[in-house]
Amino acid sequence: MMGLPAGTRVWLAVGRTDMRKGFDGLAAAVQERMAQDPFCGHLFVFRNARGDRLKLLYWDSDGLAIWAKRLERGTFQFPSASSATASVEVTSTDLALILGGIDLASARRRPRTTIRVW
Repeated sequence: MMGLPAGTRVWLAVGRTDMRKGFDGLAAAVQERMAQDPFCGHLFVFRNARGDRLKLLYWDSDGLAIWAKRLERGTFQFPSASSATASVEVTSTDLALILGGIDLASARRRPRTTIRVW
């Protein structure tokens, strides 16, 4: 996958999305379902009903771009969200794990050492 610029936020669209949608349809979904601006430079991820296809929409400084992935076996596991929200924000690391087939619900972060400055 591509490298994300610093400060790029990643939003997962909760629920199913019609994968026939292109640039305009996904941009409208970002505005209507997620209440976000599709031209802000953040990454928006959509999943189909079966969970075996993803589309990522992002603004590439001079135009919208779509990246798509279809699995031959298995599904992409999105984190659950409260029923009131239409999107969930994740880190770019979490997105890499989702694309790699890892369920975030079963993954756990290892403790990190912090260095105190006196």
